[in-house]
Amino acid sequence: MSALERFWATLVRHAEQRPDQAALVGSDESVTYGQLPAEIAEHSRRLQAGDCRRVALAVENGCQWILWDLACIRCNLVCVPVPPFFSAEQVRHLLDSANVDTLIGELPGGVDPTELGFTPAPLGWQRDAADAATAPPLPAHTSKITFTSGTTGRPKGVCLSADALMDVAHSLQQASAEASPQRHLVLLPLGVLLDNVGVYAALLAGASVYLPAHTGVFGSRLDIQLLMQNLHQTQPHSLILVPQLLQALLQAAAAGLHPPAGLRFIAVGGGRIAPALLEHAAQLGWPVYEGYGLSECASVVCLNHPAGHRPGSVGKALAHVRVSLAEDGEILVHGSGPLGYLGTPEAVPSPWPTGDIGYLEGGFLTVLGRKKNQFITAFGRNVNPEWIEAELTSEPAIAQAYVHGESLPCNLGLVVPSDPRIGPTELSQAIERVNASLPDYAQLHHWLVPDQPFTATNGLLTSNGRLRRAAVLEQYRQALHSLIPEESYHEFL
Repeated sequence: MSALERFWATLVRHAEQRPDQAALVGSDESVTYGQLPAEIAEHSRRLQAGDCRRVALAVENGCQWILWDLACIRCNLVCVPVPPFFSAEQVRHLLDSANVDTLIGELPGGVDPTELGFTPAPLGWQRDAADAATAPPLPAHTSKITFTSGTTGRPKGVCLSADALMDVAHSLQQASAEASPQRHLVLLPLGVLLDNVGVYAALLAGASVYLPAHTGVFGSRLDIQLLMQNLHQTQPHSLILVPQLLQALLQAAAAGLHPPAGLRFIAVGGGRIAPALLEHAAQLGWPVYEGYGLSECASVVCLNHPAGHRPGSVGKALAHVRVSLAEDGEILVHGSGPLGYLGTPEAVPSPWPTGDIGYLEGGFLTVLGRKKNQFITAFGRNVNPEWIEAELTSEPAIAQAYVHGESLPCNLGLVVPSDPRIGPTELSQAIERVNASLPDYAQLHHWLVPDQPFTATNGLLTSNGRLRRAAVLEQYRQALHSLIPEESYHEFL
């Protein structure tokens, strides 16, 4: 039985054994496990009646997002989630490059569907898509196209099969089984693959999935009061966070705003996490488990969990995959990879080269950062900036950091304060504390505060909170290089 067949069989079993238990709970509607199969069937019927083939989902978080998503899988259609933080240019690129014929919901970025050839239809919007001869090639068995944030206005479309997605979901459910989470709260946009797959795992576990439309997380902007309100109203057992959200919750706790005590499993991934943040969470007794993954591998590859936890690592490989290291330390993933990229006919490599470097110890993987992000200083020192950035953002005063030093005699940085009221003196003190713990070649020597935080909206962050390094450097290169002292400037030239 395939992973997808096991998923459907599990939902049928839940419908029989717990018909009255809530499966999906949105802001204004809910669906029980007993109702779920019929709801998926009705949404499937509507998709088939509309003669849909490739469906873009631009619906806010809620029951309908999941129902349309599962109906697309049931009908063997291609689902194309639209991240709510995409720019107008990125939205247009997504719709056209994926050859979308059906749009459900309201497009972000102020994009008018009629400008792209869509007309109103019972499901929302539809258009005549390109014919097979002119449409971009699509790998066989593509069920979902998830768009990476990319470094330009034209992000890549990663083609994934339903079985690959459900393999991850089954492994996540197994990894969290010891904690037995029965209430899962979705905080991230479902247009981001991480929490989308997390919902599948929660449904496999028979949990109630809470899907408020407004969680307090608005792209890279956070309303901590609304976030805490959602946490205390839903009393979740499990959450999925990106590092910035964990940092925000820790800062809120320091101010006296604590999450509910019933949390059993908090998975954190999407970027490097400073050890100090994890240590702080452990001191508070929070069940935080770091993980690692990438869109090309259907989101999650490794994860710490109650039965296997090593702080500082991203855990062991999930049950459906294996990881190894190339000679240069690059992390390779065996048994899970994309079907391909949208519009790219080349076969994908196996094992999948992640582009990340790390090391294995006792089966636990530690990720050091992106292979391509390492820089060599003018003094020949090899430095991974993500290491320094993680240390900087472990300081409560610093929300975001970017470090640059390729071929330079000193390390330069952009530092975003966690509160606009935090001034240069407090930031300097925080940076001095970090520098005291770093070797001289890794210290931040000169820095400035950028004119705005890094966000997905302004194109400086990916959907899961990673820096778009090329875009940041392009925007701030001149300002950063102006920080180099005159006496050492010739070394840069």
